[in-house]
Amino acid sequence: MPEEEPKVESYPLTVDTPPVATQHSLNGLNYTATTGMLPINDEFGEAEAGMFFMAYTKDDPEPNRPLMFSFNGGPGSSSVWLHLGALGPKRVAMLPDGNLPEPPFNLVDNPNTWLHHTDLVFIDPVGTGYSRPAKKDGGKKFWSLEGDISSVGEFIRLYLTRYKRWRSPLYLVGESYGTTRAAGLSSHLVERGVALNGIALVSSILNFQTARFNKGNDLPYIVFLPTYAATAWYHKRLPRKRSLQSVLKEAEEFALGQYSLALAKGDRLTPRERKALVTKLHNLTGLSGEYLEATDYRIQIHRFCKELCRKDRRTVGRLDSRFLGIDAQPVGDNPEHDPSMTAILPPYTSAINDYVRRDLGYETDSPYYVFNPGELWKNWTYGDAGQGHPDTSEALRAAMSKNPHMKIFIASGYYDLATPYFATEYTLTHLGLDPTLRKNISTAYYEAGHMMYIDEACLSKFSADISAFLSRQ
Repeated sequence: MPEEEPKVESYPLTVDTPPVATQHSLNGLNYTATTGMLPINDEFGEAEAGMFFMAYTKDDPEPNRPLMFSFNGGPGSSSVWLHLGALGPKRVAMLPDGNLPEPPFNLVDNPNTWLHHTDLVFIDPVGTGYSRPAKKDGGKKFWSLEGDISSVGEFIRLYLTRYKRWRSPLYLVGESYGTTRAAGLSSHLVERGVALNGIALVSSILNFQTARFNKGNDLPYIVFLPTYAATAWYHKRLPRKRSLQSVLKEAEEFALGQYSLALAKGDRLTPRERKALVTKLHNLTGLSGEYLEATDYRIQIHRFCKELCRKDRRTVGRLDSRFLGIDAQPVGDNPEHDPSMTAILPPYTSAINDYVRRDLGYETDSPYYVFNPGELWKNWTYGDAGQGHPDTSEALRAAMSKNPHMKIFIASGYYDLATPYFATEYTLTHLGLDPTLRKNISTAYYEAGHMMYIDEACLSKFSADISAFLSRQ
């Protein structure tokens, strides 16, 4: 007699589905995983969206146990990357350097989980993961800089209320655009009576002027240069007898000095100055003098990714410039794809779809949007800030002034060409922060890219660094 098929109870994807709790253990750490959907209501109490979350709470916790809310970036990304890459009790198994393993893909225990130090709540903003607007075309309210901050802030308020965590030490961790969100939330929440103990900013971007290669905005060319130099050094376009740190130091000093002045001079550069500029840029980037002159000494990110290893018919990654890609032809200005993104997308997509159903018991046939570059991207707006450069660094400064106990930890990868470490340093030195608050900020650097934790050596360091950060409270 054939075995009966297991009965599957389906939870309808509504804005307020019942939570599902399951019990787990990791090397003696007993914890409860809760998956569910919280409603985001308007001022009249009518649900406008449902926000999906996955939470981990330690069983029999010690008094005053911290609580950390986590999200990724995009805009349009779910929380899967930090969740299954570094923070959660499970992580996606990649090759040791973070590159793509052979399928099928696996989840393994994560002894570096932050659950050792804090309870964790992973939030999928509206339009990502299983989170959805309640009505057709209802997502537009949430798909903006302000709408996003407001809705995630409302989720945090409601979670604190339903799970009775108002008196817990509170933290945020965001990655990429998630750092933009976290900085905005720090001000949004403190103005509503929620004071944070700390924020972890992973691969930070707060001021978009540092990353938009618009005509007349020379800042990105300056702050990207040290990462160009690091990438050229890694791929042996520079003499390897020098250390990475010496290359970075030289590039930083040149970027803020001679290079900044040369770009400011524009057409007033003399032939002698142009020759000296080309020589220095060539020695730092490995790019030919002819190419540098053709770009007017301004190296745009995508062109760099295509040009550096063109002779080898390879491109370099944007999220992690250690990775190499293969295009159909070496000609052109832009790579066909980002090899560092294509290395991580299949394993993480496979893992989250299996994990949430098999291990966490959340049953739905709706697709889990790891990324939502479609409707969300078409409708996303930065509001008035979109006419210039979106910037939440002032919100962070204001929040630190209002709550001088809040600590900030910033993690950056030397091979990150999406949010370069030197751009983050520029933003920090231009916060206008009161000198008494500067000690509240700590930084850490890793020899990997945007998602530094996919590299096993960096994952261990990342865990140790966050442990030290949380112990500062």
